[in-house]
Amino acid sequence: MPAAPIPSAQRKQILRVIFVSLLLDLISFTFILPLFPKLLEFYRNLEAPQESSNSVLNRILLGLNAYKHSFSRPISDRYDIVLLGGALGSLFSFLQAIASPIIGTLSDKYGRRTALLWSMAGNIASVALWVAATDFRTFLASRVVGGLSEGNVQLATAMAADVSDDKQRGATMALVGVCFSIAFTFGPALGAALANITTVAANPFATAAGFSLFLIVVETIYLYFYLPETLPSSRATTRKANGTATKGTQHTPSTPTHTHTNSHLLLNFTHFTFILFFSGMEFSLPFMTYDLFAYTSPQSGKLLGFIGLIASLLQGTVTRRLHPLRVVQIGVIACAASFFLLGRLSTETGLYAAASLLAVTTATVVTGLNSLSSFEAGEGERGEKLGNHRSSGQAGRSLGPLLFCTLYWWAGRDVAYAIGGAGMLGVCALVFGALKAPPKSIVGTTPTTTPPRPAIVAELE
Repeated sequence: MPAAPIPSAQRKQILRVIFVSLLLDLISFTFILPLFPKLLEFYRNLEAPQESSNSVLNRILLGLNAYKHSFSRPISDRYDIVLLGGALGSLFSFLQAIASPIIGTLSDKYGRRTALLWSMAGNIASVALWVAATDFRTFLASRVVGGLSEGNVQLATAMAADVSDDKQRGATMALVGVCFSIAFTFGPALGAALANITTVAANPFATAAGFSLFLIVVETIYLYFYLPETLPSSRATTRKANGTATKGTQHTPSTPTHTHTNSHLLLNFTHFTFILFFSGMEFSLPFMTYDLFAYTSPQSGKLLGFIGLIASLLQGTVTRRLHPLRVVQIGVIACAASFFLLGRLSTETGLYAAASLLAVTTATVVTGLNSLSSFEAGEGERGEKLGNHRSSGQAGRSLGPLLFCTLYWWAGRDVAYAIGGAGMLGVCALVFGALKAPPKSIVGTTPTTTPPRPAIVAELE
């Protein structure tokens, strides 16, 4: 039985809660991004001199050295940080690939709110471990716990789809994307600034970690008091209790009349291949700027903030006005161009030109693919399908940083970005040649005579 439609006022209230909570979550999450090179250097300098120590980091570094010696060309120790960073990024995403389908399925069964609150409990534990991470082993534990518990993004996407009809879907998914863009505008810069404040001598990054923990706790309390259940079956049950459901109607998990345009297998494979190449380049960016321009954490934060600012403007104006397939097509073309530019640039002007193209990609591709996936999911299977979709992206992200950083470390920047660009051209061929626009997504983008408003205003006011 289809769920009862949500009143407009209640829908806007739910979207406000989703927006605020996801924004807090992502700002907290992005704190660490510009800190990775210096953070890993800190742990290496702290533990590596103790050669007799059998610490986790020393065992990892021994493995890296053995791997380096397998190549005929000598490779400087300065690139150990690149490969170590790629390995940590891959570990986090691998754990996310495992956890995402489970979290999504549980949210279909027990409710989005319940699943999200349990996810927040894991996030609090993860960030608390980072605050206490005076050694690499504790920091590694924080990444493991975070990888297994992080479910905010996929559940926010599912909840946004729960409360939106076909005409509202594209703009609502753009709203989720705006959270990413705003977070990348302010989160990295704020994290870099807080890292300059030392409150715990044994952990120079405790200030940034502590403020991240504060945001996560505030988010959890906010969700507990203000987030209602959005699962469509809960509204169907309410209709039945109010006597508006038809006789004999049962609480079924899905709607059998759902029509598919793109198979989930195709969408998930597209997501996997795009993230495989994009995540490697994305993760290598702080290392590349550190290597090429000797960027400090504040400078890396400024660059990521620039990308986030441009992406948020595009999310609020362009992305929400186009059907999802067109959004994806624009993004993959911009991404391919950025790869080739990053492989050739030698000035900061070129770097920011490439960053502008990356901002277009950030504002479009994942948002569009999430929207396309939500169109193919029935009401009772939305959490599971979107969880599988996110899992495919995280599987690509688990391989991308490690493979790309290894290639960057072994063959150099030019070769790494040239191969990445060629791979992204393959993704372009897949997007333009295989994906189709769901008819309902096109209906929702019919132009009006009203001037477009930013997505935040249109969806939340």
